[in-house]
Amino acid sequence: MTADSIPFQSDTAGISSEATDSAQRILAAADILLKQGESLLGGLTPETYALRVATVLNGSIGGHYRHCLDHFVSLLRGANRAFIDFDERARDVRVESDPTFAIRTTQEIRMALRDWSPSMMSIAVGARCEVSYQNGDAPVTGSTLGRELVYAITHAIHHYALISVIARLQGIELPADFGVAPSTSAQQQRSATAASMPSR
Repeated sequence: MTADSIPFQSDTAGISSEATDSAQRILAAADILLKQGESLLGGLTPETYALRVATVLNGSIGGHYRHCLDHFVSLLRGANRAFIDFDERARDVRVESDPTFAIRTTQEIRMALRDWSPSMMSIAVGARCEVSYQNGDAPVTGSTLGRELVYAITHAIHHYALISVIARLQGIELPADFGVAPSTSAQQQRSATAASMPSR
């Protein structure tokens, strides 16, 4: 099954076609991102996956990837109770040490997100995420499931960029666009197109 044929549920009553298109675009983006993760993990040994690299703050591919998945898991867990707590994360060491286990977890997340319909993306939720170094409770903000899925996607893209650095320091080849933000990729394409056009 391709990312273009994701079987989204079709209960779109009450939302505009523009909102439906946006919701489907976000859901497809999540699926494509997680498929990129699966592809990455499929080519790694447990040793390279878990290796901590001192020059990148002692981080590992597995550690960053687990951190990405934790946010998707927190999102899915909170979806049914309309409250998403990104500070309450699973932090399962198996996800950061065993690429096979991480692949299975990724596939489970992808399958769970395929049950989301476009109309669900507008459901109002509260979201907690600590952003302050001061003592006190983490702030809670009003949001929607769609906005928090966007957060999980963009958060993962930035960690994919760190994964890319760690992988290349180990001599692991990755696709050129792995960890590159879609907006950056689009800008690069526009610049390349403009540069190839003949001057008048």
